[in-house]
Amino acid sequence: MKQSKYIRLAADLQSDSIVDGPGLRAVLWTQGCGHHCEGCQNPQTWDFEGGGLVPIEAVKEAIDELEYQTGLTFSGGDPMYQPEACNEIAEYARSKGLNIWVYTGFTYEEVLKLAEKKPIYREFLDKVDVLVDGRFVLKKRNLNLLFRGSSNQRLIDVPASLKKGEVVLFNEYNYNEEKYFEREPMFV
Repeated sequence: MKQSKYIRLAADLQSDSIVDGPGLRAVLWTQGCGHHCEGCQNPQTWDFEGGGLVPIEAVKEAIDELEYQTGLTFSGGDPMYQPEACNEIAEYARSKGLNIWVYTGFTYEEVLKLAEKKPIYREFLDKVDVLVDGRFVLKKRNLNLLFRGSSNQRLIDVPASLKKGEVVLFNEYNYNEEKYFEREPMFV
């Protein structure tokens, strides 16, 4: 795996989120997005020169300081514009027992096409548990959806999809949290 030295972030690692995937999660807000979705909640993350360059080692140190989080969510911006750095961080987070969710404006199928030319996209996907894919579409906005903003976006079970060779949706209403997001108990 090619190692990156820096990642461009819009903000520091957010340590306590309950809206960017199930459980208590940390969120990495990547900087840079070419989708420019109308109604985007984070347009300040579009500029590829915005935010700041952060050493990947500093992100790993921040992950080491997490205490009760069950997962790490990559959002932005769009993490798929920085696949090398995100892949390295995802691998590290998984080694610490965190599950990985990624929000991207690309569809799952588009990411697989990118992987045909640049294998790093597949390497990154191999570390992802759930991919929330597709551009935000303001006309399809639905505040009743869990973990996504518009009805065209999908929650994709990446390991099952890669194994089956077709999209397998993550059933957010029927998952077993202990199975998917197992962590050491807080109290003995």
